[in-house]
Amino acid sequence: MSLVSSLKHSIFVRIYAGLLIVCLCVALFAQLLMDTINKERVQSYRESMATGAFHLVSEGIAHQDNEMQREYWLSDASSLFGATFSVVPIEKVDFNASELRRFENGNTVVRYVSQPVYADVYYRLPNSKSVLTARVTQVTEQQVRAIAVFLLDDLSYHITLSDKRARLAELEEKFSFPLAFKAVNTLELDTDQMARLRRDEVVILLQDTNSSKSNSSIKIIVPSEINDMAILIGPVPLFNWFPLNLIISMILISMFLISLGVYALIFPLERKLQLIQVGVNEVSQGNLDIQVQVIGQDEIARLSATFNAMTSHIKRLIESQRELTRAVSHELRTPVARIRFAVDMLADTDDEDSRFMQRDYIDEDIESLNGLIDEILTYAKLEEGSPKLDLEPVNLKELLEQIERETNALGKPIKIVANLPNAKVTAVADRRYLHRVIQNLAGNALRYAETTIIISAGVKKGNAFVSVEDDGQGIAEADREKVFIPFSRLDDSRTRASGGYGLGLSIVSRIAFWFNGSMKVDESRDLGGARFVMTWPIKPLTQVLAADQLTQEKSDRDFDIK
Repeated sequence: MSLVSSLKHSIFVRIYAGLLIVCLCVALFAQLLMDTINKERVQSYRESMATGAFHLVSEGIAHQDNEMQREYWLSDASSLFGATFSVVPIEKVDFNASELRRFENGNTVVRYVSQPVYADVYYRLPNSKSVLTARVTQVTEQQVRAIAVFLLDDLSYHITLSDKRARLAELEEKFSFPLAFKAVNTLELDTDQMARLRRDEVVILLQDTNSSKSNSSIKIIVPSEINDMAILIGPVPLFNWFPLNLIISMILISMFLISLGVYALIFPLERKLQLIQVGVNEVSQGNLDIQVQVIGQDEIARLSATFNAMTSHIKRLIESQRELTRAVSHELRTPVARIRFAVDMLADTDDEDSRFMQRDYIDEDIESLNGLIDEILTYAKLEEGSPKLDLEPVNLKELLEQIERETNALGKPIKIVANLPNAKVTAVADRRYLHRVIQNLAGNALRYAETTIIISAGVKKGNAFVSVEDDGQGIAEADREKVFIPFSRLDDSRTRASGGYGLGLSIVSRIAFWFNGSMKVDESRDLGGARFVMTWPIKPLTQVLAADQLTQEKSDRDFDIK
């Protein structure tokens, strides 16, 4: 079975495949979401880190008295920072609305390019229509030391410690990390670090952590002109691509999405099972008219179709049993009454010839009872469930010749015409039941034919057929469906006169049903009377037919024998 067919017909395969697809989709979604969030986070990190440094540079520019000093200062700052600073008019750069809003809020704009790797950083100069810009290819220790120098240069314009502290508090608003004056002896520096600090060198401390509650960071200690005091920058948090709270959020979102996906897959199955449960409850209360409406082609839909067929089959069996009980009691009454009459006659007469005649009448009635019982048992066997079919290739020519001989042996003054097929024409069927079909149809035709009946068989368009026609009065179109109803008689007095119990055609109809075929009656084109045609597939049946509703649809097809 192909994968598409398995997905179409197996709800469990669909569930497993659906769960796999849901997991893959959630994984892809989580990956895309994580990448998108991290891109936004790293962009925000870059901009927040750049804002303080570029603000210090802009303040340094503002402290210069003329254009030439500003150019010299920018040149020195560029050499110190390791990137070229320049001032350009804001209208020369195409900024979008979001970037302009960042300028209004006093933030930087960072345009990151991955190939080749660099970032263009822009910062709007206060009270100016120009922006300070620089292209940064990588973040190094040189730039960290340059920021310390820019900070010391800015603080040099403030004399007292209190002024410096106030200025540091103002600058801290532009940084995403703290700035503070600290006593050197409180910084927990080792000997080498203390020596470098005394040499007016910037000391950079890495604070690594394995704790899930905090990230790694760096601290920058900048020597100041105030004795035993240093400026502590930081801790500056390093960017963490996978923070714990983000991972927990992604796990929770993923579990929620998987739960939604599983619910969406399981809910239709649950709904279908609930519909079937409602149907079972109705049947348990005696309502056999219930029909479970489950749409689809999976196991549950097929189960519901089988359930519907089962309830219809049970209902029809019950109705058939009631009808059979009524009909059998009616049919048995006449021969039993005749036997009783004959027994009374035997008791009342001493004439030997009369006794033999009454005995013959009793034998005939007993034979009639045996025939009726045989017909009832055959019909009941075909009606109550799936009979055991011994399927085999049947030579249709040989079977028709046998029927022709047996029919002629009855000695009826009716001409039997057999349209024999080719000797090699075969069809897969149960020979015993197929013989019963043709025999019943021929016997029925003998009762109503005036001079001739025609028996035919063959194969056409992948279907085998048998046909029996007579030159009798035929059957009115309105009555053609009634002839297959058990114990039905279109003309009660005529049928009794010609013999029969009204079960022969019902048996034929049930055999056609179990052959997965169809049975119909119409008018004979050649003889003008009735024509009965049974068709069935020539290929072997591959499954047991146990559901009337599913297979009865096939028995409603009309097969046109031309």
